[in-house]
Amino acid sequence: MSETRTTADFWFDPLCPWAWMTSRWMLEVQKVRPVDVRWHVMSLAVLNENKLDEVPEEYREMLATTAWGPVRVAVAAEQLHGPEVLGRLYTAMGTRIHNQGLGPTREAMADALAEAGLPAELLEYADRDTYDTELRASHKEGINKVGQDVGTPVIAVPGPEGAEVAFFGPVVTPAPKGEAAGRLWDGTLLVAATPGFYEIKRTRTEGPIFD
Repeated sequence: MSETRTTADFWFDPLCPWAWMTSRWMLEVQKVRPVDVRWHVMSLAVLNENKLDEVPEEYREMLATTAWGPVRVAVAAEQLHGPEVLGRLYTAMGTRIHNQGLGPTREAMADALAEAGLPAELLEYADRDTYDTELRASHKEGINKVGQDVGTPVIAVPGPEGAEVAFFGPVVTPAPKGEAAGRLWDGTLLVAATPGFYEIKRTRTEGPIFD
């Protein structure tokens, strides 16, 4: 395989279990391929705000309440402490929200900030719209690369002749490890380098497997 370093841009909402699975795959890829990941925030609440009448009531309630807190905290951390903090904060948040099953509680977010070495005061931004403009701009950047009919995660990689190509996904469970992760990455670059390639899909028959 080429030893030329590749950058992957990855947009996530901490609440999305499928984005979490894909992000854990990307961390495995970094161990076996010369890849650097740049993390960005997108928002399920923003993504669905104009189509709330199309989603189930329970999901609509989640979008209106708990969905804003984690992304607001993440964007505040990025704005005040630099984009390099997003990866470790996402790992700390996601581990608690998904693997430990705590959900996006204030306690979980507070513990995640502490683990990531970030000030506890950032938790206050969960209920503030201070950086919503920046949040929406980050979300728009990711979604504009891939199109409006997708969700999170969005991943952008080098395509034909170096041009950037973005995808929703890959959606995978459990997250491949070791060389299996590397092979899926190789395949992702292969399809990205294929002009006119858009989609491979099948019905999901398993939920996220957190390990």
